[in-house]
Amino acid sequence: MQRTLYIILIGITSLLLTACGGGTAPQSVTTTSILSDHSLNGEISLTSSNTASVLQGRTQSLFAGVDQNTLTEYRAFLDFPLGGAVGVPYGAVIDSAYLDIYVNSVLPSPGTVPLLIDLISYPLPTLVTSDYDRNVQPPLASTRPQIPITSADVGHNVSIDITSLMIEAQARGLSDLQLRILQDFVPYYGLFEIDDTTGIDRSKFAPVLTVSYH
Repeated sequence: MQRTLYIILIGITSLLLTACGGGTAPQSVTTTSILSDHSLNGEISLTSSNTASVLQGRTQSLFAGVDQNTLTEYRAFLDFPLGGAVGVPYGAVIDSAYLDIYVNSVLPSPGTVPLLIDLISYPLPTLVTSDYDRNVQPPLASTRPQIPITSADVGHNVSIDITSLMIEAQARGLSDLQLRILQDFVPYYGLFEIDDTTGIDRSKFAPVLTVSYH
């Protein structure tokens, strides 16, 4: 319900902006919602002994952050196809873009996980361990959301402004918006779980990209 209401509000705002064109011809604003591709989503973990492993397309949830007990760090990867009927046309001007995720858990509890989100571009369809490394696979652009993930978000949808990343992806003509989600570099640890269900409620809980453009 929260996700549906959010998308409706985005649509209303877009219409209002269109109606307030001032002395210029009004521009038609389109809002589209793109469900992430479960087969391409994944996570890469790195243990304290520098052993990396990849999990892709075979899980109902994804982790991002650092497990304070084992010191294993997890980085989540999300893929949103930009082509097709519900995609974003090449050459469209991006007005806004939001990543909508459903938080299943946060550890420790209570806990806080500051986020760093990278726009990356890795060859489809397979993640490799080197995609974890920001030096080997440098971000094309990054954003630090002002509001971290906290225990209060468990059981709720969280919308994150990634407009700058979508603008960069569009400028580069990328066919997919590919995101690497990790804990920002802080002197404490936190781990959170992103719902990526393949069940009948996938459209309600799995990661969604909502883009407004003209």
